Amino acid sequence: MPDWTYHPLRGAAAAVLGERRSQRTALRLLASIGARPAGARLIARGFGHRHPPKRLAGDMAGVPVTVRLGISVPPSLARETIRAMPPLGAGVVEVSPVSAADVETVREAAAGRSIPVVVRTRGTEAEAALKPHVDGFTSDDDPHVVRVSDPSVTAAAAALDEPDTVVLARPEVLVAAGPGWFARVTEAATPTAPAPGLRELGRDPRRWPAWWWALLVGLGMTGAGLGAAVITLGPVLLWYDRDYLGMTLHQLHAANHHLVHFLQHDRITMAGTMVAIGALYTGLAVGGIRRGRPWAREVYLISGAIGFPTLFYFLATGFVEPLHTATAIVLFPMFLAAVRRSPHTPRWRLAPEGPEPERRRALAGQLLLIVTGAGLFVGGAVISVVGLTGVFVPTDLTFLGTSAQTLEAVNPRLVPFVAHDRAGFGGALMSAAVAITLLSAWGWGRGESWVFWTLTVAAAAGFLPAVVVHGVIHYTDLIHLAPVYIGIALTGTGLLLARPYLCARAAAGQTD
Repeated sequence: MPDWTYHPLRGAAAAVLGERRSQRTALRLLASIGARPAGARLIARGFGHRHPPKRLAGDMAGVPVTVRLGISVPPSLARETIRAMPPLGAGVVEVSPVSAADVETVREAAAGRSIPVVVRTRGTEAEAALKPHVDGFTSDDDPHVVRVSDPSVTAAAAALDEPDTVVLARPEVLVAAGPGWFARVTEAATPTAPAPGLRELGRDPRRWPAWWWALLVGLGMTGAGLGAAVITLGPVLLWYDRDYLGMTLHQLHAANHHLVHFLQHDRITMAGTMVAIGALYTGLAVGGIRRGRPWAREVYLISGAIGFPTLFYFLATGFVEPLHTATAIVLFPMFLAAVRRSPHTPRWRLAPEGPEPERRRALAGQLLLIVTGAGLFVGGAVISVVGLTGVFVPTDLTFLGTSAQTLEAVNPRLVPFVAHDRAGFGGALMSAAVAITLLSAWGWGRGESWVFWTLTVAAAAGFLPAVVVHGVIHYTDLIHLAPVYIGIALTGTGLLLARPYLCARAAAGQTD
């Protein structure tokens, strides 16, 4: 349960289950998933690819820890906490206070642990009984252990600046801040350097950094999308289209008065989606990969791994489009150079903490963007399947005033030609949707204005051409356009809610 579901849905869960029961239910859910290796990896990735710097490693009570950040809980919460906290970013769990009556509870909780467990006892009897079952013991007067009840990320990160200090959050911290608190503190405690500029590129392409190749792919996709739009609004068909069909634009119009408009509607939405992908890749390159965000490379890789293989949809449609193929051949080596593994030097900027209500509204906006991205992915998958099978949906045939069989009778290659455009659009939409979903899930942070503008430009490029072209050709069926209108409403609302948070100014003295 990341922060973007925890806070927006917290009130509803409390109303249904009660506040205490909903909190325990959330903890038990995280514990049940986190207790399994695959589940722990899923949670860790879902929370944004934690990569704590080596300077945060240390020890507590003589026990080595990967990160000097943990939680202190009573014995009653020990079992679920020990299983739930490691994927969230905690480095140690303290169980406190423990009396002789709690020994069995703590022993069972610590069995099979994947995180160091230390105990603060109330007597020597409990310590002697637990010594074989836990990793160490703490005391009330240890000056190197800071137990915090304030959810302030800045204060916790400042405490971690002392190399021997361990920060332990009390349960109320996670209740107030959400389970993403550990990741936010780790990020705030990570030392960063200024982001590289164009002057550092050099003239040798072999030494160009990954972010520059990623930027070139983003610009290339934008240019290809704009070029496709110009062709669609101009000649519509190029020489290879006419050669494949054996028909001119006038002959298509004579065969069906709505057919040319239908082709334009398919291709302009495809062009808009390509520009949206270009905007997303450009933002990820400049705002994410350039600044050493490890998750930005993952977003880029997953999106491209879905988008580039859709070139092979031609195996099902039988139509190989030369310009589409040439664009993929040129951009794919750049894409590989952009996602090659390389050290990620932290170069991001952090804005100071702002009002908590501002963050809560931004989390609601984040949830809306993630839901939108997931919906777009489902839509892209459906469009791909339709394009590779039935090609037309009922509203398409109503607009055309004909049937697929009639079009096939006019020209056997006409339906495969439409199928190529439609399936290609579905593949591009899935690629864009993955980037939107993961960028929204992993990139949300105060002061990350590039996330706001990347999503805003991508939304404008994807949604506006689709709405305009449908209106211009009078294909205005409400059922057909409902997903677009819903997507616009969710995206617009989400971005408005998140704008004050994402566009907050970075800390004074930090430069791009």
